Amino acid sequence: MVSVEFDAIGTQWRIETGVALSAALRRNVRDRIAAFEAVWSRFRADTLVASMARSSGGGTFRFPDEADDLFALYDTLHRLTDGAVDPLVGRDLELLGYDAAYSLAPVASAHREPRSSWSHDIRREGTTLVSQRPLVIDVGAAGKGLLVDIVTKLLVDDGILAVSVDAGGDMRLVGMEPVRIGMEHPFDATLAIGVIEMAEGALCASGVGRRTWGDGLHHVLDGRTGRPARELVATWVRADSAMIADGLATALFFTPPGDLAGSFAFSYALMFADGRAEMSPCFGGELFID
Repeated sequence: MVSVEFDAIGTQWRIETGVALSAALRRNVRDRIAAFEAVWSRFRADTLVASMARSSGGGTFRFPDEADDLFALYDTLHRLTDGAVDPLVGRDLELLGYDAAYSLAPVASAHREPRSSWSHDIRREGTTLVSQRPLVIDVGAAGKGLLVDIVTKLLVDDGILAVSVDAGGDMRLVGMEPVRIGMEHPFDATLAIGVIEMAEGALCASGVGRRTWGDGLHHVLDGRTGRPARELVATWVRADSAMIADGLATALFFTPPGDLAGSFAFSYALMFADGRAEMSPCFGGELFID
């Protein structure tokens, strides 16, 4: 296998393929990632998401075609989690200190502002969003997975038969030989709590340890309260697409797996705050802890 590594959208990427990528294809991958970031990043002032956040009276915002599947996923997850998964959680993250400047300093009045909700403050017409006031979108719950899918499709459409795309632990594999993947402990990157074997499909993980600051603050927020999740500390999800796996890895912090199983085909592993762990029967892995 031939590998290419680079940093983009705030994380490390590793692409492994059965043949070396041409210079033109590598450039296309980087350009596609840059185009995605130019729409969805809330950490830059020149993106579509940033312009929506600055619009004092709201407005009509037209997103690219990729948004149709992403917004539809958020519609479903928002409903199934009773509002806990919400792409308008961006303002809550800012108020808690996870802002464009990475101040990591919570605002004292963080819970006095009127809170926004995907189901009440947005009108969606396909890929177009209509708002009445400034709103801060954060697609961190599923956006990176979507981008992994986009990059994987770009490579496969170019004729690459064996592909592994890994963006900071969110993975999509096509035509690979089986590989063993360690399940990183959420609070110690040198430890694994288990191992997964897979050759096809997507695997995405979400944990509270990588982006944590202050007194128990981290980036996995309950959209109903704006406060960090407490019961779980890490999730792993396998699904056909990385976007679905990524979104479900967040949803499982707030909703039992059975409540999601009627709408999605997936398998999972969970680690609880008390150190317990559990795995669905068809996950295809092994846990080192009970």
